[in-house]
Amino acid sequence: MTTMTLTERFLNYTKFDTQSAEDSQTVPSTPKQLVFAKYLKEELQREGLEDVEMDDMGYIYATLPANVKTNVPTIGFISHYDTSPDCSGADIRPRIVENYDGGDIVLSEGIVSSPKKFPELLQHVGEDLIVTDGHTLLGADDKAGIAEIVQAMCWLRDHKEVKHGKIRIAFNPDEEIGMGAHHFDVERFGCQWAYTMDGGDVGELEFENFNAASAKITIKGVSVHPGYAKDKMVNANRLAAEFAAMLPADETPEATEGYEGFYHLIGMQCNTELGKLSYIIRDHDREKFEARKRFVMACVDKMNEKYGEGTVTAELNDQYYNMKKKIEPDNMHVIDLVLKAMQEADVSPKVKPIRGGTDGAQLSFKGLPCPNIFAGGINFHGPYEFVPVQSMEKAMQVIIRICELTANYND
Repeated sequence: MTTMTLTERFLNYTKFDTQSAEDSQTVPSTPKQLVFAKYLKEELQREGLEDVEMDDMGYIYATLPANVKTNVPTIGFISHYDTSPDCSGADIRPRIVENYDGGDIVLSEGIVSSPKKFPELLQHVGEDLIVTDGHTLLGADDKAGIAEIVQAMCWLRDHKEVKHGKIRIAFNPDEEIGMGAHHFDVERFGCQWAYTMDGGDVGELEFENFNAASAKITIKGVSVHPGYAKDKMVNANRLAAEFAAMLPADETPEATEGYEGFYHLIGMQCNTELGKLSYIIRDHDREKFEARKRFVMACVDKMNEKYGEGTVTAELNDQYYNMKKKIEPDNMHVIDLVLKAMQEADVSPKVKPIRGGTDGAQLSFKGLPCPNIFAGGINFHGPYEFVPVQSMEKAMQVIIRICELTANYND
């Protein structure tokens, strides 16, 4: 058993490059994720947790046994260990800005995190902020969540006066590419309900999320020497631009907020002969979500009417759905416990819809109600990511209080 602090544990986790890969066909999507998974499994064993196991795909499960004899629900806490493909997760060099004064933070030469651009910094004046060197992401999404869960289990292990039921924890790969819950073994996990520690700023609690789909658009062109291209060439580059322009410019991530859905072009690879566009489609409302998918297919049909059948094809795949359907009304006790835990930890709840997804959405549809709780990180997926130490400590306290409150759930 170790005496590692929460901050030390998190900083240690950031040493591992666990970036996932969108186009991979393996599970996990990158072998480097397994390096960290094996380390994490060994750490849980060193910390004295029971039933520690890892399957061939890198899914880790472990148990903190109950210290009460009454019939208490088994609950779980889950986090993912992959980091986003959007920004490098290799050679992360974090540092702590102690007692942040509200000014600009120079990450490295010419790279500044400023409250003028990131006003959320001002909500954490006086706190200790863990930041990057401006060249990688930090990995608080979601290694902060892992550190908070592990530290909370260690605290409960050492404070036997705090009564709790059986607690299960799990850590998985590939959440950032929408695959994290696909191979999660809910039956093996064996919980009545669970929580993902994968939210943002302190106090966030989310049980509504986007319905989500991916769209892969393929455009077949015809390459001919431009000097002889009249009535022969079909330029896939130009057709790709034309297709992208058919989707509403005011329904993109940068133009929407709250419950508003969007089409997001996340990648484009083109030459004259072949164009490939990758989109994600998002909407909280299921009917609007289905309408968005139909609109994409209508755009494909219009392109084929203009340029010939088979010129443009689309592959659409649903990724996850809005978990609200699985939480309301039958499982609101899962939310009520968090709200009470936050109150007792002196945290002001911020209940809001996720403008994104979480493993908990898929798990909820697999029969495991699983809302999402803050892990404390801010500005995910880029070099301006940071996490206040005090926010991580609050998240850990909320976990502990949930465990204690659940021990009295049937009273």
